[in-house]
Amino acid sequence: MKAKEIQKLSDEEIAVEVKRLRQKRYDLRTQAVTEKIEDTSQFAKTRRDIARLLTEKASRLRR
Repeated sequence: MKAKEIQKLSDEEIAVEVKRLRQKRYDLRTQAVTEKIEDTSQFAKTRRDIARLLTEKASRLRR
């Protein structure tokens, strides 16, 4: 997700997206233990997307 896309989301949509990405990250970790993952870069991409969303959420609180 790009920063511009995140800025267009509402607070509720950000919360839903964070929850979805955290679930995806959990699934990736589970999958890494039980089977081979083809694209290991998904861990970092998901983690960075979560960080982008949380950063936008925090910046809105400061405004």
